[in-house]
Amino acid sequence: MNKEKLKEIILEAGVTLKEGFYSKKEITHKGTKDLVTIYDVAIEKFLIEKFVREFSEYNIIAEESDNKNVEFHNSIIIDPIDGTTNFANGVPHVAISVGVYKNKRPLIGMVYNPILEEFFEAEFGNGAYLNGERISVSEESSFQKSLLSSGFPYSTSENKKDLDEVLNKLKTILPVCQDVRRFGAASLDICYVARGMLEGYYEMNLKAWDVAAAIIILAEAGGRFSSIDGSDYILFYEKYIVASNGNIHRELIEKLAL
Repeated sequence: MNKEKLKEIILEAGVTLKEGFYSKKEITHKGTKDLVTIYDVAIEKFLIEKFVREFSEYNIIAEESDNKNVEFHNSIIIDPIDGTTNFANGVPHVAISVGVYKNKRPLIGMVYNPILEEFFEAEFGNGAYLNGERISVSEESSFQKSLLSSGFPYSTSENKKDLDEVLNKLKTILPVCQDVRRFGAASLDICYVARGMLEGYYEMNLKAWDVAAAIIILAEAGGRFSSIDGSDYILFYEKYIVASNGNIHRELIEKLAL
């Protein structure tokens, strides 16, 4: 895998995202709250065409694609626009997310927000970087001083059980931490843990393309991620992801279990 070529392609796709961000957008709905724009489709199409040409030894798993007959093994996992609702409404917390896995093992993660010019990247064993500068997680160990983020799954508009679960966990967490933010793009939220802006993050019902790149970056920045019971997080299978600087991980999991 040519990492620099991968980065070059993602940067090129970012030009389209940035143009779209400042343009009038046609929006359609995949669900009550799940939006898609022509830019999601266009960026995904561009990335797939480039990746198939340049990295033919990898298959592609992407948000707006069918993916039915694609086996996760040597795979490039794409979210063309993480934070589509933000994108559609002019909120600059959006990103292109690309995770590369070889034999199901993490190889390269790249998360790019062209609006704020934030390019997070990591290669297994070589550390995590933001715009070329090495990043690392916060050293905070006090849960009360920890700033967290989370999100609300699309299912909360139709599934009262999911809504109650989200609110109950928020009621448990919010009084005992510094605060909880809700930014609306999982890949960037996890990268913000990686760069030390946040101490922790949790969310339910995410897809693999939401987190595939960011968890590589977090791990290389010294952070930790798991399922909600503390066991290994397995892409495509878990209901919850919990990510942290490592120092507060056990306490975050314990509180989420209440």
